[in-house]
Amino acid sequence: MSDAEQQVHEALTKLGIGFERYEHPPVATVEEALPHWAHIDATHCKNLFLRNNKGTHHYLVILDHRKQADLRKLTRLVDEDRLGFASPERLLKYLGLTPGSVSPFGLIHDRAHEVRIILDADLRHAAHLTFHPNVNTASLRISRADFERFLGWCGNAVRTVRM
Repeated sequence: MSDAEQQVHEALTKLGIGFERYEHPPVATVEEALPHWAHIDATHCKNLFLRNNKGTHHYLVILDHRKQADLRKLTRLVDEDRLGFASPERLLKYLGLTPGSVSPFGLIHDRAHEVRIILDADLRHAAHLTFHPNVNTASLRISRADFERFLGWCGNAVRTVRM
């Protein structure tokens, strides 16, 4: 197990959050992950790391993997001029992650709480969610309630929107 994943396990254990770990080959996209998620009873999430046009605000968008993020709509909802994908360098700087392993668990590295969370409102109906544990060779299944508790512990601003 990598150091990145071990940090996630330690944080969840510290919070008393239970999880199930599912190992799989490296996957960089939802499409690659789907065959490996087929047997996991959970809502599988896609995570997008975005920035505003000036690069002064950063957003982690979390939504059901079957949905498409409407960047124009998100731009209006967060009152920005434009949103676009952040560079790998920004992803590493703010979340300690590399492309293909974007996950809300990267928030453990954002001690200054600079990344704003945009959460799809439909995830409130999920019993369990899956996310990479900061590496793309495994997925963790946690309850939605525990995920919300994790986000609260992280301390980042969270905005729930209908996508």
